[in-house]
Amino acid sequence: MHPGQAIGDDVRSQDEVRTRDDVRTLLDRYLIGLDDEQPTDAWAARLFTRDAEVAFPMSAHRGLEGLAAYHRDALAAFAATQHLGSPAVVDLLGEGRARLRANLVSTHVHHPGAAAGPLFTAGTLATGEAELTDDGWRLSSLSFRVLWTDGAPPSAKESR
Repeated sequence: MHPGQAIGDDVRSQDEVRTRDDVRTLLDRYLIGLDDEQPTDAWAARLFTRDAEVAFPMSAHRGLEGLAAYHRDALAAFAATQHLGSPAVVDLLGEGRARLRANLVSTHVHHPGAAAGPLFTAGTLATGEAELTDDGWRLSSLSFRVLWTDGAPPSAKESR
């Protein structure tokens, strides 16, 4: 606590730190889940609101129903993935809402025999919003803007 700072300010500051950590953790769990888990409906429910939208440059999905399957289908195009995210910058918007931004490098390993080289890598800006729900913080939107790529994505024929 600093001289002249009210006790309430210190408590509010601790709450804000905790809230930012909770929101950052959503993005961390999302990225780790893509690489280390098979996305399930329970996985999606722990991360997203019922009406959440996830938007990639090539497609988007709205709503919790089918969100895990949407991710499984996208991941099936690759033998493996690794998503490395920067710490997210979280802005508190008030009234149980927050905005996040993070940089992301995603490495995708093509299936054996793919026409492209072994890797497709993308540098991406991830942006999203989170809401405080009865179950805690959940992502209400998450979108990805590709800033650069190296290698080739799978062809439509190679996508599974």
